[in-house]
Amino acid sequence: MRIGELAAQAGLTRDAIRFYEKIGLVTGRRLANGYRDFPPESVPWLQYVRTAQTLGFSLAEIVRTGEELRDAPDTAEALSALFEEKIKVIDARMAQLAALRADLDSRVGTGCPLRAAG
Repeated sequence: MRIGELAAQAGLTRDAIRFYEKIGLVTGRRLANGYRDFPPESVPWLQYVRTAQTLGFSLAEIVRTGEELRDAPDTAEALSALFEEKIKVIDARMAQLAALRADLDSRVGTGCPLRAAG
């Protein structure tokens, strides 16, 4: 299917698909007339990519894990492992943000909040 049809079915823009192609998330072949031609399985894959982004995965993470997930015999198990790892990253970031918030809170009303807390 051509890029416009893929964009419509996947709910993306042509530019997004071109970008995803550039970074290796989706591949299409060039027809003799120069148009891109994408296989039908690109639609669910791009929907997966968008869902993964919504769940907090970066495009780099999706590129890195995409091939192994497509070929994994039990993707639910593979996805669960990825989710567990992402939860650990989120928990660590939440702890960092809580510490940052506490530091900022301790500086409110101190006259010079940029001095090191004493």
